Formats: sequence, C-alpha cells, structure tokens
Amino acid sequence: MAHIDYYFTVLSPFTYLAGDRLEKIAKARGATINYKPVDIMTLFSEMGGTPPAQRHDSRKEYRLQDLKHLQKASGLPLNLQPAHWPTDQKPASAMIVAAAKAGQDAGALTFAVLRAVWAEDKNIADEDTLAEIAQTAGIDLAAVKPHLADAIAAFEPMTAEAMAAGVFGSPFYVVDGERFWGQDRLDHLDTHLSEL
Repeated sequence: MAHIDYYFTVLSPFTYLAGDRLEKIAKARGATINYKPVDIMTLFSEMGGTPPAQRHDSRKEYRLQDLKHLQKASGLPLNLQPAHWPTDQKPASAMIVAAAKAGQDAGALTFAVLRAVWAEDKNIADEDTLAEIAQTAGIDLAAVKPHLADAIAAFEPMTAEAMAAGVFGSPFYVVDGERFWGQDRLDHLDTHLSEL
C-alpha cells in the first residue's frame, strides 16, 4: 500500500483550492495519507522562499491572477482578501494532527479549516471558532482533546522533518522520496501512484 506524506499550511489558498482531490486519489489508489501541517514562514526563510507580502509587485499580481483562474477551475468560493489572514496557524494545525491521532477524519477537518479561512472569513486561531469548525466537520472534540498537547509539541519537529524531506511550499506531497509540489501536481501524483 502506498503512503502519502502530505505537508501543507492551513494558511495557503493553493492548498484550499486542491479541495478533496488528494483524498479521492488516495482512495482510488488504495493509498494512506499522513497529514503534516507545517510552519510555512519557517519553510520560506529556511528553504529559499519569499513570503507573499515581500514579493515583487509583478509576482503579487500574478499570484492573484493565478488564484482567480484556479478558483474558476475548482468551482470553490474564494475570498482573495480574507478577514483573518495571516493568522496564527498553530492551533488549527495541532487540531488536525490530534484528529488524525484520534482516528478522526483529518482530511475533512483540513478542508473545513481551509474553507473557514478562504471562503467564510472565520478566525481559525480563535479557540471557540476552531471548535465550531471541527464539530461542523464531524470531529469528536472529546476524542481529539487528549492528543492536543502532543500535537502542539509536534509542530516544529514536523516542520523540520518537512525541510529534511525537501519540502519548500504548500501543498506538498511525498511518496517514498518522490516529491510533488502544488495542487496542480495532483494529476502527477495520481499517475505515480498508479505505477507503483
């Protein structure tokens, strides 16, 4: 059985616009997914990336244009200027990791968190809002709670692990060392899994 290490940030519109395609591909190919949210700003600073706000104006303009095209293709609603972005990514990231450890649907929670940022103008750093998002995604908060402390502690090591694996952006998919960067590489990931 193939295994996908899925590195991402809950603050990425590109990760949001992937929708649930990763989960559908994994199901079709009989693969498992390990959800690994990372600190994208650390990745940028350590792996040669530039935060969006620091990019040249032409890159900023292209990013917005690209997001508009991707939004049309995905059919997902997208607010290009969300009310709570950027925000503290750690609480939501920890909840996703804790949900996976508790056997909950980490994929559904990940997409719900991303949708909350990019389509619903919700503050994912707010504890009550995050709990509401999780419950809406069908997450049993009582099952998740015992795993939260370990999940919070795992955030920095998971980011270091991502960099050691050659991850430098979000979303990023790794299968046995084979890397796929961006939601627009999901077809490539699908082809790779079909050949295993």
